[in-house]
Amino acid sequence: MRYIKDITNSRFKIGVYQWNNKYIIKIENGMYEQTYKIDQYEVANVEEIEKCIDEVFLGVVAKTFDTMEGDFTQTLLRNEVIF
Repeated sequence: MRYIKDITNSRFKIGVYQWNNKYIIKIENGMYEQTYKIDQYEVANVEEIEKCIDEVFLGVVAKTFDTMEGDFTQTLLRNEVIF
């Protein structure tokens, strides 16, 4: 996987990579991570990808991170890993 660039954001660490004729957008928030892939032929350049990382999309990403954290916490509690 080849690193392309970081996209500046105050809340998340966002990196763009290239691998296997796809762009990979990796969004990290603490110990959780979301990954999105798009075929290279779908976009003209990386700037088009950056344009799509707008506030509406990041709002949905934030909700997904909240769901991920809740789901993981529930399984840890249910399986008595944490109390």
